Amino acid sequence: MIIRDVMTKNPICVTEATSVTEAKRIMTENKISKLPVLNSSKKLVGIITKNDIVKVSPSEATTLDMYEISSLLNKLTCQKFMTKKVVTVGEDEIVEQAARIMDDNNIGCLPVVKDDIVVGIVTESDLFELFVQMFGARESGVRANVVFEDKPGILAKVMSAFAEKNGNIISVVTRESKDAGKRRVTIKVDGVDLGTVKQILEASGGQIIDVRNV
Repeated sequence: MIIRDVMTKNPICVTEATSVTEAKRIMTENKISKLPVLNSSKKLVGIITKNDIVKVSPSEATTLDMYEISSLLNKLTCQKFMTKKVVTVGEDEIVEQAARIMDDNNIGCLPVVKDDIVVGIVTESDLFELFVQMFGARESGVRANVVFEDKPGILAKVMSAFAEKNGNIISVVTRESKDAGKRRVTIKVDGVDLGTVKQILEASGGQIIDVRNV
């Protein structure tokens, strides 16, 4: 899957001259926490987040009244408080690469840029929703977490065994195991009962960590 498939297209943006007050209002009304910042040529020059606004807002201990606070924030612009070195991604980048970039840089979103123009934005929430879909978390079935030898043909053997029992594979997710030469696999299947799932996995050489109806 690529970024184009999961990003929010044509995201709400602000300009360098947008006041902090206005940026806060936009975030609140649209229930978002990050805004790409554009210059007069519509090119991406920064990003401002809800945390940035919190940092520049007066604390609760301030002696300023509400009018003074509002007046102060109206004078502050996104240009002054935005993050200028923005990590971006292209719309044809693969999703897992974007997730790695976000994790490596400890950031919560990536503006999606094409020819220097912002065409989308991908956030932690977008990737989390994808995670839910990949695991089939909204579908019922038998879920098993199992360790297999990391050898060609193992998963094909397991899938064939489920097919013979009229089992329908909802999701299959694999990752490295802490044990060398092995791989941890999470499988969700419907159309077969829990006992049959255990039997198939064990017959295929799997070490079952957990199996349950969900």
